[in-house]
Amino acid sequence: MIQARPFLDRLTALADPTRSRLLLLLDRHELTVGELCSAVQLPQSTVSRHLKTLADEGWVTARAEGTSRRYAMPGSLLDPGARRLWHVVRDQVSATPSARHDLARAEQVLHERRTTSQAFFSARASQWDRVRSELYGAGADLAPLGALLDPAWTVGDLGCGTGTTSAALAPFVARVIAVDESSAMLAAARKRLGSHDNVELQSGRLEDLPIEDGALDAGVLSLVLHFVVEPVVVLREAARVLGPGGRLLIVDMLPHEREEYRATMGHVWLGFDEAQLASWLADAGFGAPRIVPLPPDAQAKGPGLFTARAVRA
Repeated sequence: MIQARPFLDRLTALADPTRSRLLLLLDRHELTVGELCSAVQLPQSTVSRHLKTLADEGWVTARAEGTSRRYAMPGSLLDPGARRLWHVVRDQVSATPSARHDLARAEQVLHERRTTSQAFFSARASQWDRVRSELYGAGADLAPLGALLDPAWTVGDLGCGTGTTSAALAPFVARVIAVDESSAMLAAARKRLGSHDNVELQSGRLEDLPIEDGALDAGVLSLVLHFVVEPVVVLREAARVLGPGGRLLIVDMLPHEREEYRATMGHVWLGFDEAQLASWLADAGFGAPRIVPLPPDAQAKGPGLFTARAVRA
């Protein structure tokens, strides 16, 4: 709450009709000096002078945005006496023709602001994905989705590899237990995850996880299931370390015919079909899964992927 000021000082700031008109606009919208000038049809020097008085008396606040500043009335942050005074003044000012014209012009200003944004998207719709990737990176729309996770969760990154998934999860959950059998992978993960003090790296096999029964709220098997000889054994072990209602997320390959992957990359399975995976999950103690093919990436050279979500019964 903005500190209460002497009542007469408040009255003095509102006594000028122009300041009251400006405040009426800023009670409804956040506007720049230029936009206020257009709405009240006064020069910038005049508007800026009145804004300084209003700001000095705590009636408006300013927020920097690039090279501009946006002004607004602090509303609920005003002390109760100031709010009561403003309600009285607002009722009087809003009934005047000048104020009605100001508000109409302000709506036009905002319409033009929206139109400028819409024109940009209309012109760039076919290029927007490229523009957004150049500005923010290819994964900018996906990386923040981890915030949808419960911040109190413990999540298992099962078959963590070099720790990419763990690094994505760590900022959003209480604890990540990252498990891999390869000492080289764990060394790479340790280097990547050094700044995350809530990630615990463990050496272990997916068929015999070094995690206590029911310790996890969620588990992730990302592009690892096709490397194991008996997937159903791994899924049963995942069910063991998940608590009741725990969620398992699987990302893996759709069925494909690239036999060379067995020799060149050690793949045991050439992808998984939905019926096969659903049967294994049921045998492992999970409820009916939701399996969704992922959109293909034009830059990817490998088989298509799917994601499966299942809940421990």
